[in-house]
Amino acid sequence: MEVTRIGLDIAKNVFQVHGVDKHGKTVIRKQLKRAELMLFFAQTPPCLIGIEACAGSHDWARRLRALGHDARLMAAQFVSPYRKGGKAGKNDKTDAEAICEAVGRPAMRFVPVKTVDQQAILAVHRVRDSSVAERTALVNQIRGLLGEYGVVVPQGRERLQKALPEVLEDAQCELPPLFRAILAELTDRLRDLNTRIAHYDDLIDAQARVMPQATRLMAMPGIGPVTATALVASVGDAREFESGRQFAAWLGLVPKQYSSGGKSRLGGISKRGDSYLRRLLVHGARSVLRLAADKTDRVNRWAQSVKGRRGENIAAVALAAKHARQVWVLLAKEQDFCLAA
Repeated sequence: MEVTRIGLDIAKNVFQVHGVDKHGKTVIRKQLKRAELMLFFAQTPPCLIGIEACAGSHDWARRLRALGHDARLMAAQFVSPYRKGGKAGKNDKTDAEAICEAVGRPAMRFVPVKTVDQQAILAVHRVRDSSVAERTALVNQIRGLLGEYGVVVPQGRERLQKALPEVLEDAQCELPPLFRAILAELTDRLRDLNTRIAHYDDLIDAQARVMPQATRLMAMPGIGPVTATALVASVGDAREFESGRQFAAWLGLVPKQYSSGGKSRLGGISKRGDSYLRRLLVHGARSVLRLAADKTDRVNRWAQSVKGRRGENIAAVALAAKHARQVWVLLAKEQDFCLAA
């Protein structure tokens, strides 16, 4: 029995394998424990292996490729239509069978397998992003607690950090000693978060300086070290995307379609893909849009016209989609950025 295609449903301790031959007939259907998985595939002739992209999937794909197999990752949303019984029939066996069927489709889109270095960079991004969210929540909490005592601080982290020492030292401010002690502790926590985020920024800056692709991206307006390193680490080989539009669609920056009967209906952006990358591109586009009125090049004139017709938010998303297409050109074709006149 020659196995040509395998669907592997991974988990923490129990793994389900579903394999078919060249005629599509099922020849393997078994459950394996974690310690048995690599031994099984070491004894299996090289074949095509499909895995859903999830936690740990990149590590398994790298291990299987080292054994000579063609391991490919797929988004779960592209696998679910092939599951028999839909959601009602979901279990490990039907999942593995659906993965085996999906990986053999010629038009299937696959997730690039990340290297260990790419995952390390993205780990810094995730920790930094969670620290920024924690700092934002802390700032809002401090402002809310001060508001309970009639102390209203203007919005903005920097304004709050500037006002906190004055509030703590103001003897005329009727704050109980217990609350002053808590406020001092929250101030120290905010200072510690600033230090940690600055440390993560230094790590990202250092990585951006030694990554030629990131340096190429940082020549674009609206893209700094954070966005550049996140894009390079997440995308890997941009040539796996056929066009800039496909890359923008992967980021969820193209309109949703409700088209039928020859009539096209376009809605808001699809918001598929990596929300972190999409957010970075949109924020970068906002920074470019603020200065677009002082620029006379073609892209900034176009962004200003969109802003005048549709508003600032839609213009920022449209500019982010254009930036995504430019990013694909720089990465896939290894070109340097050139500002159009």
